[in-house]
Amino acid sequence: MSAVNAAEGADFRGPLDVTRAATAVLDADDTVVGWSPAAHALLGYPAHEAVGRPLGTFVVDRAGTYRRAARLPGASGARRRILHMRHWDGRIIRVTSATLPLFHISEGPGADARPARLLALADADETEHWEALQSMLRGLATQSPVGLAIYDTALRVVWTNHALFQEMGTSQYAGLGPDEMVEDGEVLSAGYPSTLEETMQRVVTTGEPVIELHYRGRPPIDPLHDHVWSCSYYRLQDADGVTLGVCEETVDITDRYLAQQRLDLLVRAGGRVGTTLDMVRTAQELSAVTVPQFADAVTVDLLDAVLEGDQPAPGTAPARRVVRVWDGPVDGAPAPGAAPRRPVDYPPDSPQARCLATGRPVLDSPPEADPVSSRLVVPLRTKGPALGVVTFVRDHHPDPFGAADLPVADELVARAAICIDNARRYTREHTAALMLQRSLLPRNLPRLSGVEIAHRYLPADIKTGVGGDWFDVIALSGKRVGLVVGDVVGHGLRAAATMGRLRTSVHVLAQLDLPPDELLTRLDDLITQTAQERTAVAGTAEGAPAGDMEADPVPDDAAVGVTCLYAVYDPVTGRCSMARAGHPLPAVVDPDTGSVSLPDLPAGPPLGLGGLPFEGAEITLPEGSLLALYTDGLVQGRGRDRDTELDALRAVLAGHQGPLDELCDRAVATLLPGPVDDDAALLLVRTHLLDRDQVATWELADSPEMVGRARSLATGQVGAWGLDGEVAFTTELVVSELVTNAIRYAAGPVQLRLIRDRTLICEVSDTGHTSPHLRRAGSDDEGGRGLFLVAQMTQQWGTRYTATGKTIWAEQTLPP
Repeated sequence: MSAVNAAEGADFRGPLDVTRAATAVLDADDTVVGWSPAAHALLGYPAHEAVGRPLGTFVVDRAGTYRRAARLPGASGARRRILHMRHWDGRIIRVTSATLPLFHISEGPGADARPARLLALADADETEHWEALQSMLRGLATQSPVGLAIYDTALRVVWTNHALFQEMGTSQYAGLGPDEMVEDGEVLSAGYPSTLEETMQRVVTTGEPVIELHYRGRPPIDPLHDHVWSCSYYRLQDADGVTLGVCEETVDITDRYLAQQRLDLLVRAGGRVGTTLDMVRTAQELSAVTVPQFADAVTVDLLDAVLEGDQPAPGTAPARRVVRVWDGPVDGAPAPGAAPRRPVDYPPDSPQARCLATGRPVLDSPPEADPVSSRLVVPLRTKGPALGVVTFVRDHHPDPFGAADLPVADELVARAAICIDNARRYTREHTAALMLQRSLLPRNLPRLSGVEIAHRYLPADIKTGVGGDWFDVIALSGKRVGLVVGDVVGHGLRAAATMGRLRTSVHVLAQLDLPPDELLTRLDDLITQTAQERTAVAGTAEGAPAGDMEADPVPDDAAVGVTCLYAVYDPVTGRCSMARAGHPLPAVVDPDTGSVSLPDLPAGPPLGLGGLPFEGAEITLPEGSLLALYTDGLVQGRGRDRDTELDALRAVLAGHQGPLDELCDRAVATLLPGPVDDDAALLLVRTHLLDRDQVATWELADSPEMVGRARSLATGQVGAWGLDGEVAFTTELVVSELVTNAIRYAAGPVQLRLIRDRTLICEVSDTGHTSPHLRRAGSDDEGGRGLFLVAQMTQQWGTRYTATGKTIWAEQTLPP
């Protein structure tokens, strides 16, 4: 029987069993006196040809002759040996023989019993295979490391081998069921019944074996610790196919199972710890992965410097304040929201303090009989000093922490430490980015008499919270207000840095009192020139030898393609002049009807293209008008129709009577209810006009005599406003100097205007285009001290040009 088909049709009787073997009866002289049909089948000789012949005629040895074998050890003096026998057809076959002593009884009255032998023959290959199987069975019972138990059809133990005795520490299992052999037994493999008895009953019924079923319990030899076995079951049957019971094979795989569990734990940690750049969330995820499989509870404590984004300095960890960011629940599930942070103080001899001081794990496991919890404290560290500590606690776990748990805990905490350090770096960079953004955007817009202001800013880069859009409100001379909204291509830190440069440039150009279209022209020239310089630097870098390049070539300036809208509102006249460079049109709300219109304002090219003109327009805004300036991120984006969004903006602005902050919130909630894919800025401006009694204007002739009259008019008006003393004296001096300069150095009529608001402004306009310059006169100079005195006695002064000439103004503060 070959090994391949040994399982099919297997006969549990040995090949030399007399019920199966070929048999021959030999007399004392080894003459065949009996020949069975099986012998006929094995050797081919019929009985009438074999009986009466000496056995030697059938058997040959290597020399070709038969020799009687020596007596072999065995029951009743049985002889066994391998014979080479000649088949009837002439071929030589190997057979195994066994001889048993018999008594041959002679026929006839008074015959004596003569000694004879029974010769059993079988194919040698079949016999050797069967004997190997018998040897294997004996090994399984006495030497195999696999635990074996045989259950009867009632699923009660009837036999166990030596290996099972060593696993359990006892052999007193006769009559027990499979679930009664260990305490707290539990089937671990999925897809099986909850008890072994049900599983074995299924094997008895179906005949299908069960392989590698994992079962956990506490054996009598080790009642304090869980063990895990790999169990296999198959049905036992006799030669006639009658079920005898079930055989159970068990192997203690506790160490392998725990190693696999630890590996699975590390694999899960790799995909579930550090999914965000949030330190508290990372601590929660570490707890969720390790509880309850590895620990019953987890606490995570971080140095306060780490929470602020700083790298702890070496040697200062024990002295720094420690904050507990996570105190894990029993089930390890992350709680909604961030866990409350609270400072903790470690006693000097605590495991946490020792861990922080040494930077090494601390195993704090009590003796097994001690019910106190077991703790394992591991430092959170990457390359530098420890960022904090993680404490694993076992209260209900059957095993305290041991040396085998240290590598697992170290690996888990190392992965969490990398994620927390990344979060720390992100916190530091995010703080720097926000600081940059706040320094670039106006922190507090000026409070101006001519306008009410509200604004909102939503960056698309929510990770850094910065973007390239900006808005600004600039106080100009004569109580005028500069309004700016711009949009830099892209978002993030680079766009924010470009935005900062442009905002500063707009501020500088606005202080020159340039008309909106001229301001955009100069800003466009500035961007174009900067881009050309950067391109030249990049070209030089690309042409330089590789060894001379210390940095990457300078990239193209992100300012190319910037859109911007600049408007100037005059609260004295109610007129608003504006120009735009590729920017969306502003929305204007009529204060009486609530209708929303988009003024006819030439588009102009985006900034940075160079050489193309910008055109301005001027509109009159009644008292209480609402002006909405915004970037295109507010009204367009992926999957958003611009016209639909503009209609929604109009609907929001129609309710302009309420507070501007509420209107901003309503606009953002309506147009941007979710995450944005482009930066968005909104600036709402409600305009006001100065009262008539706040402004006084006089037309003066081009005559020196008008200087005295100008002083008299200004002094009278200041007195009518209730301002006298030093304010009156300063006003008289300023008016005298400015009117004198206008008459002396310009031609045509001169206009004098006083504006009283939070400050007192004196303006003198003429038709000249020559700007006066402040200079320090020498001791022997007869003139040149007027503007110097004006500059010293007023808060600020300056010149702005108009279509018909220029205006020189001076502003002085008023007493409270």
